[in-house]
Amino acid sequence: MVRPGKRNLITDVEGLKIGQAEDIAARTGVTVLIADQPSPAAADVRGGAPGTRDIEGLDPVTLVEGIDAIALSGGSAFGLDAASGVQTVLAAQGRGFRIAPGAPPVPIVPGAIVFDLANGGDKGWGETPPYRALGKKAAEAAGLDFALGNHGAGLGALAGVYKGGTGSASAVTEDGFTVGALAIVNAVGSPIIPGSDVFWAFPFEQHGEFGARRLKGDFSGIDLDLPPDMKGARPLANTTIAIVATDAALTRVELKRLAIMAADGFARALRPVHAPFDGDTVFALSTQKRAIGEMRPRDVMRLGMIAGDCLARAIARGVHEAETLGLWKSYRDTFPGG
Repeated sequence: MVRPGKRNLITDVEGLKIGQAEDIAARTGVTVLIADQPSPAAADVRGGAPGTRDIEGLDPVTLVEGIDAIALSGGSAFGLDAASGVQTVLAAQGRGFRIAPGAPPVPIVPGAIVFDLANGGDKGWGETPPYRALGKKAAEAAGLDFALGNHGAGLGALAGVYKGGTGSASAVTEDGFTVGALAIVNAVGSPIIPGSDVFWAFPFEQHGEFGARRLKGDFSGIDLDLPPDMKGARPLANTTIAIVATDAALTRVELKRLAIMAADGFARALRPVHAPFDGDTVFALSTQKRAIGEMRPRDVMRLGMIAGDCLARAIARGVHEAETLGLWKSYRDTFPGG
């Protein structure tokens, strides 16, 4: 059996912390994952309109073996500067990749962004977008517990026609491996089965973590065309970005496969996904705390399946925990009692 961890957050994976910061007036924010030690990582990009920073360095053939943090941000391309703020905090701690004797270490902080520039917030920041400062603030606030919904990079997010947000979930196997997921849900697609109040991710829900609504009857009457409750698709305006993590000691090549398999969690929770308008991106990392067995491909397959399920749960939790913001109504206000 697989069960949620103690917090049901990605920080159930030992060696990870999450920090968040928001600009309420601008309706935007930053969420940062910080690893206690440099950690091997990989990424998988499925969306047609991604916005990323330093993601090429995660290719297993590249030089740097471990990352220090991952920055997820609102702000579209402006938000890519959040990673710079995170770097300043880590550099002050003496962290980073040592390139040459006498040279300062360089913190390795890849990142990705969601588009929240049209959500009604005040974006009149002139020549100083807030993201570097928000990245710094989020890194300084990193800890084991963090809030979901309208927090961090999920503050200004939308999911279909519903308010989106920051979501997380975890899973622990009977033999002691932990997998966690973190998602910023700003999808063009819908998280809800058409004509119902049920999340697409409902088969994977644990202990009523996103409302315990269940489909009545079967799928035969469901319209399989584009969902009517998806927001108007606009280029560069929609994306879900995510991190999956495990304590299993995987290589960078194995983490690449984990990220690929975890990306299927998008398809378990949203419809449609990986569209021309989406920037769907998944990071995968390992804290290297637990050795895996001799049947490595089988263990990678197993962990990848669990990571996909965990990510689907995190996406649904991000929408379920979100609160109405301006014109954007939350799931719980749309379907009271959920």
